[in-house]
This record gives sequence, structure tokens and C-alpha cells, in this order.
Amino acid sequence: MSQLMAKKYRRGPDYRFGVDVDFAEVRATFGFRAISLGRWVSAEECQRAANLVYDALADLTQILAIPPEAIGLRQTLTLAFGQGGQLGVQAHYQSTTRTLALAKNAGCGALAHEWWHAFDHYISRFLFTSQVSRLAFASKLWLTREDINTHPMNQALNSLFRHLFLDASAHHSSDYMKRAIDLDNSAGRLYFAMPEELSARAFEHYIQSHTLQNQYLVNGTKQGELAKLGGYPTDDEARLLAPYFSRYFAILGQALSRSHDAD
Repeated sequence: MSQLMAKKYRRGPDYRFGVDVDFAEVRATFGFRAISLGRWVSAEECQRAANLVYDALADLTQILAIPPEAIGLRQTLTLAFGQGGQLGVQAHYQSTTRTLALAKNAGCGALAHEWWHAFDHYISRFLFTSQVSRLAFASKLWLTREDINTHPMNQALNSLFRHLFLDASAHHSSDYMKRAIDLDNSAGRLYFAMPEELSARAFEHYIQSHTLQNQYLVNGTKQGELAKLGGYPTDDEARLLAPYFSRYFAILGQALSRSHDAD
């Protein structure tokens, strides 16, 4: 049995009331621009994946307290399943096409990480007062830009990034950042300390710390190999960061709900 078809642990509401969904429903519910399926995905795999993705994204909206249609980032995000990919890569986000791609047999546990990349990319255009590159990530730009937009939502994200990347003095790297730099030095490459990767792992940890549990959405931030090496926030660091994640997405969710009600 493939990794995809194996049963995944989940503790959360039955949003589907025991009924199967298809990817058309995933697209409509979560506001994706498009859904792209690989030509070698069987009907059985497609059905199983649609249910897994639907439940995982519904859990994500519950954890973040945002409307389901917000997942698709105003219909700018495409979800690809079982299409292309690289050997050993569970999932990836392609900024040039704004596509979140899940591998057919190895997408388990990577969905939250890759959605954060998509969100980090999308939000970059709103965080600063002047124009940014269409391929830029907000987390990466934050380290070199000071022109933060004064909107309360942006100030909340600014506070999150400050506590994520910097220590209490705001003049030196956080311990989490320092450990990521050490991991990169040991591996002889720049990856773990990249701001977009550092923030995605912190987001994963925040999601997995919720009472809702979904292994297809996120897995391995507590007891996985990278966690044991210090690649994720420690429990103390996570407790510090959690209120900033919660506050930011609470503000976002309220704004989106008001916008929806106005429509």
C-alpha cells in the first residue's frame, strides 16, 4: 500500500459527514484558482486524496480561524496532485506559477508547510509600502526592508517575524535562527536558515501543537529527525511564538469575515 493510501491519524470533526468528496469540491470550498491532477493518478487514488486534502484544509481553517475560501488566496493558488515532482520530495510550492504541488505517494505531512510558503509569497505584496518583486517572500524581505505598512494586520505580522528571527533585544538572531545556521554550516549549504524555510517550520510546529491533529496536514515537528536536531522551535520558543501566530490570523480572519458579510 502506498504512503498516500495508508491510513493517516486524524483527530477532528467529520466535516464531510462520512461522504466522499472530489477535487471539484475541494476547489469550490477552499477557493483555489484551479486543481491539476497527474495523468497517472488512478480513480481510487484521486478519491482518497480528495478526502485527505479536504479534511486537512478544513482542519487548517479551523486552527487558523479563517474562512475556508481564504485557503486559495483570493483564487490565485493552484493545487496540483500527483503531477511532476522530484524523487524524495513530499511537496513543493512553485512561486512562478503560484502552485502548491503534492506528490502522489509522498505528500503526507507537508501540506501545512507548503501552504505557508504560498501564503508567505502572497502576503509580500501587502506587507510593505513600496512595490516588491512578484517572486518575493514576505519573511525574506522582512530582514532587509523597513517600510512596513502601518495596517494592524501588517503590524501583527511584523511582530511575529521579529520574535521569530530575533532575540529579545531585537538586535541579534534568535536561538532558533542560530540553530538553523548551525545546521546549514554542518551540511555545507544554505537551506534551513532561509527565512521562508525557517518561518514555514515554525508555522508547521504551531499547527501540530493544536488540539486538532491531522498527519496529512502536518507531521514530524515534535519527534521527527529534524526536530531532534533542533530544526524546529523548542517548546519554550513555540509558546513564545504561538500568541503572535494566533493574533495575526485572528485579525486576518475577522477582516475576511467582515469583507464576506459586506459582499
